[in-house]
Amino acid sequence: MVIDISFDFRTDAMGRDPDKYSPTLKRYHRLLWSKPLPSGVPFELSDAPGRYLQHRSNLGEFFLTSDSVIQTFTRLKKTEALFVQIPKAENKAFLSLAYTIGGMIVFPGNRVGGMNTINVDRGFNAAICDRLDLTLECIRRHYERRGSPLQSTLARYADFFALFNDFNGYVSFFLLDDLFDDDLGLKYFMPFDDFHTSAYPKDLVTYKEYQRRSIDFIEARNHRIQQLNI
Repeated sequence: MVIDISFDFRTDAMGRDPDKYSPTLKRYHRLLWSKPLPSGVPFELSDAPGRYLQHRSNLGEFFLTSDSVIQTFTRLKKTEALFVQIPKAENKAFLSLAYTIGGMIVFPGNRVGGMNTINVDRGFNAAICDRLDLTLECIRRHYERRGSPLQSTLARYADFFALFNDFNGYVSFFLLDDLFDDDLGLKYFMPFDDFHTSAYPKDLVTYKEYQRRSIDFIEARNHRIQQLNI
């Protein structure tokens, strides 16, 4: 199956959440992430009744769900005034690109101890606000055993992150390389000050730069996916 990097997953979700209802997105996730782990052990994903995707082997059992990881700030009252100042055609193009495969990832989808999943907590935590760059900073700190706004959430899924050995393994496995420089320094979408500043864009200039950097990343990741020999 050829992956269409231009496919907007809202197209076949019939007005519903693409992360749950786009069959094309689910097929792409299964195809992309069914591959050897950094250890060389196969990580095969399959359909699971009542779930999204699952892996079951000697490694353990993992239930994964899809997440759109590019925060567009289009549905938030707090940033609505910024969004409407940008031409509609530009906003439409950004939204369409954000729903291509370059803007998607999988996270563990099972609730541990009745607590929120990563998808939920990274969205509700004001220090993260659903941003991929800040989520990855938290994941980096998880591997380094340092604190972060998602520390307790990520710790609940330590067995999942252990599959990738270290942060570099995680980044490489999920083809996130284009958000990092050669020294694995994170290219933040907005200025970062150790989670002391707001995760929201403060003005139009900041938001437009956030859009530009998000677009650059998605396009680069889409290109990386397109080059895979699948």
